[in-house]
Amino acid sequence: MSSPLNWGILSTGRIAGIFATGVSRSKLGRVAAVGSRTQAAADKFAADFRVPRAHGTYQALLDDPEVQAVYIATPHPQHLEWLIRAAEAGKHVLCEKPLGLNHAEAMVAAQVCRERNVLLMEAFMYRCHPQTAKLVELVRSGAIGEVKLIQAAFSFASAFNATARHWANDLGGGGILDVGCYPVSFARLMAGAAAGVPFLNPTAVTGAGHLHPATGTDVYAAATLKFGNEIVAQVSCGVGLGQDSSARIYGTAGSILVPSPWIPAGENAPCSFTLHRHGAEPEVISAQTPEHLYGLEADAFAAALAAGARDVPQMPVDDTLGNLAALDAWRAAIGLVYESEKPENFTRTHSRRPLARRVDAPMTYGAIAGVEKPVARLVIGCDNQTTMPHAAAMWDDYVERGGNAFDTAFQYWDGLMERLLGQWMKHRGNREQMVVIGKGAHTPFCTPEWLTTQLLVTLERLQTGHVDLYLMHRDNPAVPVGEFVDVLNEHVKAGRIRVFGGSNWTIERMNAANRYAKRKGLQGFGALSNNFSLARMVEAPWTGCVAASDPASRKWLKKTQTPLLAWSSQARGFFTPRGGRDRREDSELVRCWYSDDNFARRDRAVELAKEKGVSPINIAAAYVLSQPFPTFALIGPRQISETADSLACLGVTLTPKEVAWLNLEREWR
Repeated sequence: MSSPLNWGILSTGRIAGIFATGVSRSKLGRVAAVGSRTQAAADKFAADFRVPRAHGTYQALLDDPEVQAVYIATPHPQHLEWLIRAAEAGKHVLCEKPLGLNHAEAMVAAQVCRERNVLLMEAFMYRCHPQTAKLVELVRSGAIGEVKLIQAAFSFASAFNATARHWANDLGGGGILDVGCYPVSFARLMAGAAAGVPFLNPTAVTGAGHLHPATGTDVYAAATLKFGNEIVAQVSCGVGLGQDSSARIYGTAGSILVPSPWIPAGENAPCSFTLHRHGAEPEVISAQTPEHLYGLEADAFAAALAAGARDVPQMPVDDTLGNLAALDAWRAAIGLVYESEKPENFTRTHSRRPLARRVDAPMTYGAIAGVEKPVARLVIGCDNQTTMPHAAAMWDDYVERGGNAFDTAFQYWDGLMERLLGQWMKHRGNREQMVVIGKGAHTPFCTPEWLTTQLLVTLERLQTGHVDLYLMHRDNPAVPVGEFVDVLNEHVKAGRIRVFGGSNWTIERMNAANRYAKRKGLQGFGALSNNFSLARMVEAPWTGCVAASDPASRKWLKKTQTPLLAWSSQARGFFTPRGGRDRREDSELVRCWYSDDNFARRDRAVELAKEKGVSPINIAAAYVLSQPFPTFALIGPRQISETADSLACLGVTLTPKEVAWLNLEREWR
């Protein structure tokens, strides 16, 4: 770098001082300013560590034009709020571990930094030390054969204090987040090295631990991680129990013992680990370095920034996301949920700001007769967000991007999705602005009586008096269609439903229902929710599924102008790199979507995507939205980045000729 990177340190605790010392001894950086909650604390820190400027608020630090990068050293629960504000101020961010309380917070952080084009790194300083690099090199080279078992611990004994950072529930206390993150990170790093990739995420996490009866935080805990390459890791941690904080890697041809993996010495202090090979004398390998441990971290960050990298190689953002997902699983295994994460307490947004539609929100809208509000063309599925932090992250982001339509069902996660959605709307106070799509009467409960029973429970879970659109989740041809029309009209009359329709209903039964309704002077089915995608559904993902992509269904939809809410609108990943003639890892994708004609459609989507400068999945979604009848695409993103990618389809315009060409109805465009 032609000039040193100007750091701002946000917070003035112990770790902030250690980092300031490290930067002062780094090659590529300097501390330009410090920010604290009080001017007195900032002034003292500046004097102690020779920092040129001291700010009495965190925001003043972020407003400092001389500061290029910010090191966030607050307690865990404050990381995300100030990370977001730093990114919005255009500052690059090195955030003390853990990046957030959970994977959801890390997901929010990653997206805001990506969209603001700032560099983000979670501060695992051990990852930047040459000892770690040597360990990765040895494992990757096969020095101990095939790695089979990894053992790692980071634990210490501290006196209980309900208000201290290590113990307090409201500060994200306990061992797993504070120190357990290190052995999990190490295990994932070494499992990845054994597989020849930067890191590997576990396929299963089990665990046990002891929670303090006064605070509910983990005093000590252990977990077993299983990886896809047959590696097993045993990790442990604690804030109330001393353990041997070391790491061991066992392979078929030897093992490695690392006495000090987490805080390896710097500045020429002795630092080494031992390599044991079967049939050979133990070899002590030196990892001594003249650099300061935290100076190495600061320089790794500065070097990546100078190189124009989107990630710091020693700790990329996807690695952070995988680590926090594993920590979430570990906490779930021992029953550790922080009070602030519980649905009844999660009143805030992750950014700590009121929820509002962004100025640059890309969403477009359509109309469904009888629904008094415009309906987002991309409807988010509430079917996989199983914790309130995850649900709030996904749903807040969707609303900020202009979304207002939520699809859920009585049976999803035994009602959890409806309960979370209801609690979220209550906390946000936005029920009247949202379009709620409920589903019920799924087989084998597809009768008029069960429909009523489930609808009443749905409304109670959602904490609302009505749903905007109610869809029968399945049909039951054994029941005369008029009986369903009659009971649905009773609920319309009672104000519980505005519009109703069928999900996985045939065109024949839809016609029969509407003929009956017309004859009786009743409201008929006003929407259909069947599978509709550029890829033909070869086999149904679930029993009783019905597609509407065939010519007869499309002709009926065009003639009647019935709104279609298309599920699996993007063929569940068929148009992403997960799908391909040589990709057969996902057996369900293969079973439901793989066919010669679908691959021909995929090839055309790839070709057209290149021409239009978008991804093939955007072409597939745009195909659904470009039909000559009202369409709404149901999307099921698991991460915010997937929502953002999906919304790109709204900027894609397809002509009728292109739509026909994509569906193999034309040989040329």
